Order: sequence, then C-alpha cells, then structure tokens
Amino acid sequence: MSKILSSERVFPAAARALAHRNFRLYFTGQAVSILGSWIQQVALSWLVYRLTGSAALLGVTAFCGLIPQLLVGPLAGAWIDKHDKKKWLIGVQSLMALQAFVLAGLCWMDWITTTFVVLMALTLGILNSFDTPLRQSLIGSFVASRDDLPNALALNAMLFNAGRFVGPPLAGLLLGLTSEAMCFAINGLSFLALITALKLVHGEPPPRATGSVGQVFKEGLTYAWQTWTVRMLILTLIALNLTASAYAVLLPVFARDVFAGDATTLGWLWGAEGCGAFAATVFLATRQAGPALMSAIVAGVGISALALLVFSVTASLPLALCGMVGLGFGISLCNVGINMVLQSAAPAALRGRVVSFFTSARFGFDALGGLLAGFVAVSLGARHTLLAEGCLLLVFVFFLLTRRQRLQSQLAAAGAA
Repeated sequence: MSKILSSERVFPAAARALAHRNFRLYFTGQAVSILGSWIQQVALSWLVYRLTGSAALLGVTAFCGLIPQLLVGPLAGAWIDKHDKKKWLIGVQSLMALQAFVLAGLCWMDWITTTFVVLMALTLGILNSFDTPLRQSLIGSFVASRDDLPNALALNAMLFNAGRFVGPPLAGLLLGLTSEAMCFAINGLSFLALITALKLVHGEPPPRATGSVGQVFKEGLTYAWQTWTVRMLILTLIALNLTASAYAVLLPVFARDVFAGDATTLGWLWGAEGCGAFAATVFLATRQAGPALMSAIVAGVGISALALLVFSVTASLPLALCGMVGLGFGISLCNVGINMVLQSAAPAALRGRVVSFFTSARFGFDALGGLLAGFVAVSLGARHTLLAEGCLLLVFVFFLLTRRQRLQSQLAAAGAA
C-alpha cells in the first residue's frame, strides 16, 4: 500500500489526511467526543422507554433531537459562512457539554420527567443544527490539500461509526452497572477533548461570506437548486433517512419486546449497526469522489432496503444482528458518500451552506421518519412498520437506477472541469 509522508510520521494512503497536523488534532478530540455522544444517545432512548414504555414517545424524543436540523440547519449554514467557524464551534461544544451535565444532574436528583427529557432533546437538537455544519465545513481547512478532503471526510465518518460500534455496547454495560446519570456525565466530560484540540489548531481560517444572512442563504440555495446532481443527491438523502434510518427509534422496542432482552441487547443491536457503518467508511476511505462513488451510493440505498426487510421479519437475534450490520453498511455508504461528493464539488466559500443542506436532509428527515415510525408502530407494531418502510425504499432504488448513468456522467464532467 502506498504511504504519505508528513514531517512527523508516515501514514497509509487510506489515512493520508492524518498527515496534516491540524486534522490529527481534530481527529483525536473528535474520537473522544463521539464516544461520549453515543453513550448518551443509547442511555437517553433507554431512559425514555424505561419511564414510559411508549414507542410513540421514543419517536417524539428522536424527533425533537433532530427536527431543528431541518428547520434551523439551512439558515445556520448561511450564518456559519459569515463567521469565525472555529471560535463558534468551541462555543457550541461548551453549550453541549452543559446540556449533558444538566441532564445528568436531573437524573441523579431523580427530578427527571418525560417533559424534561423532551426539552433536553430539543435543546441538543438546536445546538446540533450549528455544531454539525460547523465541524463538517471546518474539515476542509484542517487539510492543506483539497485532494485529501474526501479522505478526511471518510475518516471523520469512520470515527463516528467506530463510536457507534463501541459506544452502544459500552452504554449497555454502564447502564447495567451504574445509571443513566453516569452516562450523561461521561458525555459532558467527553466534549472537553474536542474543545482542547480545537484550541491547539493553528492556521488560516476559511473564507467568510459577505452580505446579509438572507442574501448568503439565497446564494447557497440557488447553487443547490440549479445543480441537478446536488438536487438528486439531496432527494436520495431524504428518501433514505425518512425510511431506513427510522429503525433507530424502534430499537428499544425490538430489544425488549421482540427479542426479550434488556439494555445490553439494545447495545448489541446498536453495536452491530455501527460495525456495518464502520466497514462502509473503511471502504470509502480508499475512494475518491469520482463516478465510481456514485455507483456505491446507489448500492448503499439498495443494501439498506434489503437489510431493513430482513431485520423486520426475523425472529432470530443472530440474523437480526446480521441485518443491522447490513443496514449500518448501506446507510453509511450512502450518507457518507453523498457528503464526500457534495463537499468535494462545492466551492470553498459555499461549503458551510452546502453542508447545512446535507445535514438538514440527513438529520431533519431522519427526525420526521422517526416520529412517523413511532406513531405508526403504535397501530401496526414495530415489525410491520419497518417492513412497510423497507418496501417503500426498495421502490426508490428502482427510480434511482434509472438516473444512475446521468449522475455518473455529470460527476465525471465536474471532475474534468
């Protein structure tokens, strides 16, 4: 395997972005922060289901945690492009740590109620509307070469999915040994790692946009709407996350009611999905944002649909875990691949807005899908809900296959230009 030489270390080509000092700092801090975030996410979903036993409330909580990405995210991207991204990311990370500590305190004092849980989820969702595009749009400034940006994005996604693989089983263990309050406190402490790393980063800040927030937003929206490839990729994000990603809301139901398990079972289901997602990002780390990546994106949607169908009909926990591996692989292959394509093609001055459109579709429709799945599951049951969503996604796969060649040719033309 070819290797990249930095002034300090030699890195494999699949990890070439780590040759950049600033990205290494970010990568290290982000690794700790993501692990804490996954521990909190699993603990929060288990807390809600333990307190209420309601699939609908699981959907409401997930909705409140993600819907700000859809409503606030696009305008947040325009605002981000006008300001110092690093400074504001440190500020947002500090507020997210405070949110985790407040949640831990409420649980420890036994003052937690479903109303507090929903409010805390909504608060975190609003903060994530700024945090996600801030982090994603800063990655390009952490690598000196634009050619290394796709690899940096893939490695960043690999961190997220490695955390998804390790964090949920660890959360299940912690929940068995301690409490939800301890999980939330650990997450609060984990934000300090990324804050410290960002303070150590040095270099030229990304260019800032000029004009009012409205003008900056309109400029980004015009670019996204008039570029057919961007429109199709955003549509794919919406279809995938409205259906396949809704599995997350119903996992506690499957863990306790379908597979007769507990928090440890929930952790293993999350971990299996994370294992598949991690494998997808390892695969993407060796790829460039070219036409072949478009085929991988389409394949990811198809794999997600088939895995969702398998998971929804099986009564076997081992087969369900295999289905979760496939689901994680397919969803991550599509979501991360689209992010790589969009950021590689976007002008640097528009990157914050393009990332905000990506996160809006990625997480906003994840929120809508989770809310819908939670309420539909009350009537149809968790199994039939995911079965219906798998069938709908399979229909979209056939639609996407009719447009794959045009997507590939336009991406190839953009790369040649």
